[in-house]
Amino acid sequence: MTTAATLPTTSTSPTARQVWTRTRGIALAVVVILVAAVAIAAVRSQTRHGELDPRSVDPYGSRAVAELLADRGVSTRVVTSLGAARAAAGPDTTLLVAVPDLLTARQQVQLHSATAASGGRTVLIAAGSWSVERLAPGVTADPATSAGSTLAPDCALPEARRAGSADTGGIRYTTTRLDAVSCYPSERLATLLRVPAASGGGDTVVLGSPDILYNKRLDKQGNASLALQLLGSRPHLVWYLPSLSENSVTDGGDRKSIFDLLPSSWLWGTLQLFIAAALAAFWRGRRFGPLVSERLPVAIRASETVEGRARLYRKANARDRAAAALRSTTRTRLAPLVGVPVAQAHTPEALLPALSAHLHGDGPTLHSLLFGPPPGDDGALIALTDQLDALESEVRRP
Repeated sequence: MTTAATLPTTSTSPTARQVWTRTRGIALAVVVILVAAVAIAAVRSQTRHGELDPRSVDPYGSRAVAELLADRGVSTRVVTSLGAARAAAGPDTTLLVAVPDLLTARQQVQLHSATAASGGRTVLIAAGSWSVERLAPGVTADPATSAGSTLAPDCALPEARRAGSADTGGIRYTTTRLDAVSCYPSERLATLLRVPAASGGGDTVVLGSPDILYNKRLDKQGNASLALQLLGSRPHLVWYLPSLSENSVTDGGDRKSIFDLLPSSWLWGTLQLFIAAALAAFWRGRRFGPLVSERLPVAIRASETVEGRARLYRKANARDRAAAALRSTTRTRLAPLVGVPVAQAHTPEALLPALSAHLHGDGPTLHSLLFGPPPGDDGALIALTDQLDALESEVRRP
């Protein structure tokens, strides 16, 4: 019995054109996503370069307020490390923390311990729930933020009353401290809080939005007056710009995850989208009852049906199903030729002895060919097809 096979080129082998047609949609989507990411990064780098940096003259920089403070005799020094910020705390210094939420929990505790009894002023800009409870004990950030808007002071704080309406808004705060002063309320919650220190004569000012410090907003409403009074109460201003790179070096064991940096509304929104997608998949994937066979309205050539099924098998990478179909059909055709009932064609104990007696061949080889494991690749599947054809031809040979 001849079982050797030559691997021919079949009609199911994809050409380069077919591969490109199948993958060009995915390639185009990847290119669009990359271009959009680069464009967004470029736009953000242009509009937010040097945000809240007193050395930056960009719209979102704070060079203007630093220059106005210098005209009034207040020196401004930029620091980018926690150690420098802690060392600068003192009774004649205002320490501004630009992005408190970038600090880890350990860094926040260390910074508060250095400023609590220093006698100076600490200004926290847009401190969220992650940081405000450690840097200003007794103060809590409300989960819902107010849109940036012009608010009236509505408090007895002298700096706020002299400045008048200002573009505060942003994060809103509540406090259990009876000696705290709440200003610029939005829906009865303060967007500016002054909390006196327990000792040393200093205080902490919590500001819900950085808008009054931006170059582009400084000349609006009472923004300039409020910023100069809050930051100019001491002769020295230390402007602390935290960074994520500092956290990875100094606090590798206490770093925040990406989920800590995301607002809670984003997490809830993602969960809702996931539930909606699961429901949609269940709705689209449910069965509408058993399949109903239907006669085709036109006659289709057998070769087209075979080729179509082969393409489906190849697309699904279902070599096992294709091999099982080929072996089953071959056994069904061989059984009557060797005197075995069709009902027993798929029983090795009945079919294989009859085939061996007819061909005077090797039983183990026939067993592997007709009942063996599925082929491991496309080449083995083609070889199996050729071997089955050769076997059937030899059995039919007179």
